[in-house]
Amino acid sequence: MPTITARSARPARSAVLTAAAVSAAALLAGCGEVTADAGAAGAAGPSASAGPCGAPPQGAAREGWVRNGVRILSVSDACAEFEVTNTGSEAADFSVLFEWTGADERMNTNPTGTVVAVPPGATARGRLDVGSGGPRGLASGQPIVPGVKITRVRSVPTAEAPSEGGPCPASGVRLYADRGDAAMGLRVVGLHLVNCGTAPVTLNGYPQVQALDEAHKPVDPLQVLKGGAAIATGTGADSPPQRIVLAPGEGAGSTVVWRNTDDASSEPVLAPYLRVRPTPDAAPVTVTPELDLGTTGRLGIGAWTRETTPS
Repeated sequence: MPTITARSARPARSAVLTAAAVSAAALLAGCGEVTADAGAAGAAGPSASAGPCGAPPQGAAREGWVRNGVRILSVSDACAEFEVTNTGSEAADFSVLFEWTGADERMNTNPTGTVVAVPPGATARGRLDVGSGGPRGLASGQPIVPGVKITRVRSVPTAEAPSEGGPCPASGVRLYADRGDAAMGLRVVGLHLVNCGTAPVTLNGYPQVQALDEAHKPVDPLQVLKGGAAIATGTGADSPPQRIVLAPGEGAGSTVVWRNTDDASSEPVLAPYLRVRPTPDAAPVTVTPELDLGTTGRLGIGAWTRETTPS
């Protein structure tokens, strides 16, 4: 899944994205990171060297080009430029899922663009570069001019963003969710914690979690169960709670379990976000497991267990 990241880090500068940076990032890792800065007045300045990717729409915006504070600016067969406006009260990281279709064929996976650390009230620009002649290329090698629309927008406070790499957060721990597994209505997602600091970290029992809806409001009613046996067995969420002391570099995991079962007794519950505290006094981290709880109203949480961390 091609992913391009833009970071708005210095509000005094205008947004600048370079095609060279995008290409270099994509070549280095398959998914890359470029930098964009939000303007001091809250709006990103013109992109000096990012494109354009194509002609902007004439007249009314095309269907699917504006959604939840995100707007597609231009698009071609090789890339798309978009902008994100943070209407919240704190800096936020945005993840935007695009549906990218061609005239004759469709990508196997739809790309995601991310823009991070957007200040409140600011607008920052991002660029999604998937390249022509890549996974969307025709057998003849000719590029396809795609149809693009925004299908989903997610945002988390920058201070609560999950972390898998890069500098160690101020909390001294990294916490993130994996992509999970789904089968026959059963959903299982892993939470992973790594002590990246210099002091031991003590875990005792279960992480504290709070499901949030698309507007970042707590889901109510919701029954949070300790362990997953009441929902399904064999999920890995039923180990007994224990006190774990993680030395620097060591990790632990927990498992989130739910069912997407709809018995028509009430409206299905969708909770994109899960706010997680590893311990009661820890700073929260917000992950995005896309909880489609159906009408069950129940979420199982496994106790922390030791995990082997990558070397």
